[in-house]
Amino acid sequence: MTITGGLVMFASIWFLVMFLLLPWGHQSQEEAGHVVPGTPVGAPVKPGLGKKALWATLIAALLVGAIWAFLASGIVTRADMMEFNRLTP
Repeated sequence: MTITGGLVMFASIWFLVMFLLLPWGHQSQEEAGHVVPGTPVGAPVKPGLGKKALWATLIAALLVGAIWAFLASGIVTRADMMEFNRLTP
């Protein structure tokens, strides 16, 4: 895998993990009992985006490292991936 491929995979996995982490610890303004005028009642009180971004970075780095190690180990080669779903005559 190239460096560019690794960066693209990291960015894709990072955004996926970030979107999965967004609802964790969510408390709406309505639940907190203090709605700021002009905002929806479901808006979060403290979204904690910095902490969630750090967790997303850590999890994405671990996943990309695991995928990279798996591909570098030679268990599955590029030729195996190219022949995976081909019908044999």
